[in-house]
Amino acid sequence: MVSSPHEALHRIFRVDPGLFARLLPRAGIRFPEHTAIEPLDTDLTEIRPLERRVDSVFRVRVAGEEGGFVLAVEAQGKPEPDKHNSWTYYLAHLYAKYRLPPFLLVVCKDKATAAWAAEPIRVGRGFHTSMVVFPLVLGPGILPVITEADEAARDLGVAVFSALAYAKDPALTVILDALASGVADNADKSRSEGDTETGEGGDVDRVDWAEIVEIGLGEGPGREYWRHLMATYTPNFPGSNTIVEESWLEGRAKGKEEGKAEGKAEGKEEGKAEGKAEDVLHILDVRGIEISDSVRERITGCTDLDVLGTWLDRSLSAERAEELFVEE
Repeated sequence: MVSSPHEALHRIFRVDPGLFARLLPRAGIRFPEHTAIEPLDTDLTEIRPLERRVDSVFRVRVAGEEGGFVLAVEAQGKPEPDKHNSWTYYLAHLYAKYRLPPFLLVVCKDKATAAWAAEPIRVGRGFHTSMVVFPLVLGPGILPVITEADEAARDLGVAVFSALAYAKDPALTVILDALASGVADNADKSRSEGDTETGEGGDVDRVDWAEIVEIGLGEGPGREYWRHLMATYTPNFPGSNTIVEESWLEGRAKGKEEGKAEGKAEGKEEGKAEGKAEDVLHILDVRGIEISDSVRERITGCTDLDVLGTWLDRSLSAERAEELFVEE
């Protein structure tokens, strides 16, 4: 049975099919002009008692081409040699079933898996190759990292997928910071470009995107940090908890006041520092890391955002709280 993060990595395209046309060019893969993208049945089981099910399948209709083409999407968590047999079967079956050119897109969360998935699959022997499969791949190292809030706000679908693809990256907190700010920038709706009838995206509620991120990150500090951000930026976010301390909220609120410029800047910086300090302590606590009084005091007393950012990144993997302060 597939896990929730596995489902999120390919079902995001069912939420916003237009992502194909916006994501693949970022990976250097041309996607043709099209008129519609339609989800298809994922069951490729034959009459024989052998079940084969692809994660997601879409039919892409292209103007001027009869039928268009079929796009199969597979979420892959680690290299699995047996998958090569399944993938070649999927493409052959889809070609026989729909009489349309089939393509395979593999989406991954780590560079090693993405590199493995991108390797051509050759079927045959030394004297002759009867079939070669060239998978398309999206994953870390292929897609750009989105760490700017304004870029995330311009296309939340792309930003969400990028965050899920880089869920194992050491800079995940920076990525999620930008994404959370982008989600909050539009308090009513986050717009994906295009029209829902043609599969070009349409309007997707920001809460839907936020929930996809929470599911896609899986259990661990990354998900807890995302919940922390959502409780801050969108207090009514479903499932958000009360881990945000009053001092942090006051600091953020003070930073947004339309008062004097000096008071605004001071409140904003103070709120950011307090917020990052609370993030560090919360992640250590969630991971079961013991926090001494001296460590807690050092963290909460720090006002340097760069230093706090370094500690925040280290808190995701440190075995002891004191490791946060080790010099490079």
